[in-house]
Amino acid sequence: MSLEMPEPDAGVLARREEIILALRAIVPGEGVIDDPSALLVYESDGLTAYRQPPMVAVLPETTAQVAAILRWCHLNGVKLVPRGSGTSLSGGALPLADGVLLGLGKFKRVLDIDPANRVAVLQPGVTNLAVTQAIEHLGFYYAPDPSSQIACSIGGNVAENSGGVHCLKYGLTTNNVLGVEFVTIEGEIMRIGGRGLDAAGLDLLGVIVGSEGLLGVVTEVTVRILPKPEAARALLLGFATVEGAGRCVAEVIAAGIIPAGMEMMDRLAIHAAEAFVHAGYPLDVEALLIVELDGPEAECSELIGEVEAIATGNGAVYARISQSEQERLNFWAGRKAAFPAVGRLAPDFYCMDGTIPRRRLPDVLTRMKMLSAQYGLGVANVFHAGDGNLHPLILYDVNKPGDLDKAEEFGADILRFCVEMGGVLTGEHGVGVEKRELMPVMFTEADIAQQWHVKCAFDSKSLLNPGKMFPLLHRCAELGRVHVHGGQMAFPELPRF
Repeated sequence: MSLEMPEPDAGVLARREEIILALRAIVPGEGVIDDPSALLVYESDGLTAYRQPPMVAVLPETTAQVAAILRWCHLNGVKLVPRGSGTSLSGGALPLADGVLLGLGKFKRVLDIDPANRVAVLQPGVTNLAVTQAIEHLGFYYAPDPSSQIACSIGGNVAENSGGVHCLKYGLTTNNVLGVEFVTIEGEIMRIGGRGLDAAGLDLLGVIVGSEGLLGVVTEVTVRILPKPEAARALLLGFATVEGAGRCVAEVIAAGIIPAGMEMMDRLAIHAAEAFVHAGYPLDVEALLIVELDGPEAECSELIGEVEAIATGNGAVYARISQSEQERLNFWAGRKAAFPAVGRLAPDFYCMDGTIPRRRLPDVLTRMKMLSAQYGLGVANVFHAGDGNLHPLILYDVNKPGDLDKAEEFGADILRFCVEMGGVLTGEHGVGVEKRELMPVMFTEADIAQQWHVKCAFDSKSLLNPGKMFPLLHRCAELGRVHVHGGQMAFPELPRF
């Protein structure tokens, strides 16, 4: 499956030196990177199968500089790709050969902590984990916790609407962001939302969170912080079959129990994580559930007993309750290290992201077994079972001709089946370039056209992160007469590695 990107604009490439000088006038010193070898740092994000160095990279330090860069690009017809920490797994920060890469790594300050109102104000380059580290001495934490939280940035979390192991009870990024400072492509600096629980007017904040850098650039984020619960205890549950574990997930939620986190791993993932972290996982089970309950101590104790009973009724053959905070953290350490741990099983793996109704977990796991046999590729399953967000890790070897193509087709079939089961194409990784051509599987022509209307209301020249999310490229000025399946342009194939 080849990845197509817009044909580079020869006219823009011919103006490269002019563009570099203009950017240096806005960001002096070492803030503009134009050396080809130095630009290789930015050639890929977490979707490393596709690489493309940018024409130039710029690293602003202030919101005023960001606004000036965007304004200049808009006036001069230059494309721009915003980038946070580069951990995106969908190619959302993949650069363009004729575009400016706008890196926000210097925006890394915690601006304000307001425990009385339970908010913190951050620059977008602050890492996810650093938010909790900045407030834990006050007895607070930030709930969304992607597995990449040690590296991924809050700005990137906003762009992709990231989740994490605790999103079942506490929500995704969109449920924990109260306001943003936002710069439009015209260079206008806007404040949307604030420190209150809700804001008057249209829910523009809901549009911006998860917009994947297509609408503007976020330069400040106000997040909700939560007091640490009185108690938090985790339960390890081992099952003889993955289907039994899937049924257990559905029955726990159906019983009215909402765990803080509910994660699942299959045998391949269990063995890889245990060898990597030594978390104390059982190795003689086909599936492992990690269920965390938090709140008052009495409530946690009562609910753990109920969850254990439900698990036993669904064929659990192993149960272990954390007896200390360190043991609880050890349980999670294996799960959060599962992605790198799976790297021990094959030279390469392709991390997928799709979401299904919880009750369809057994069906999807069974289908994945069939697809694994069909494509001749292994798959390790690690996912947020409580909210049905799957992360199949497809094992392959890029040095074997055809293996990457098979892995991508395998992944596409999983996502098609997710939609068929009543789910969606992504839970937290976003669409980017990875799922772009699958958008018509989920959305009608009219659906995609309406999304284009929103995009073009913010970015009339389609300069912000073009080539992402939408299956075909259109001009916003032609919206009144362009259809999703019309007006396709010529695309070169982007090199894969």
